Amino acid sequence: MYSTAAALVFLTVALAAAGNGRVRANDRGGGDQANGKRLYLADGCFGCHGRVGQGGTLNYPTPALAQIQLPLDSFIAFLRGASKDMPSFSADVLSDKDAADIHAYLRSLSGHRSTSDFPLLNQ
Repeated sequence: MYSTAAALVFLTVALAAAGNGRVRANDRGGGDQANGKRLYLADGCFGCHGRVGQGGTLNYPTPALAQIQLPLDSFIAFLRGASKDMPSFSADVLSDKDAADIHAYLRSLSGHRSTSDFPLLNQ
């Protein structure tokens, strides 16, 4: 039930933001990836979403965030919204700039890779 509820909230936010037509600079590759990585690790995001955004199953399935395609506005709206599955982060706790940096870091991650991508594993 938790993963279904999270998916519905995520989809609702994504669809609502998709129609507004605004694109911020960070959606085009801006944001400080190094600071985003620092914040992602310092704020404990990795505890559920994995050290490289691969997702996890510790308490219940959590989405992979590597190579996130969610627009920055939607990402920030999701962080600010209340959810049973994830704590909300007000602007007092996580600024829009810091959220944009985390977003840039997540977009930079390679995500899940096949074992065929590792020559040593194919010998």
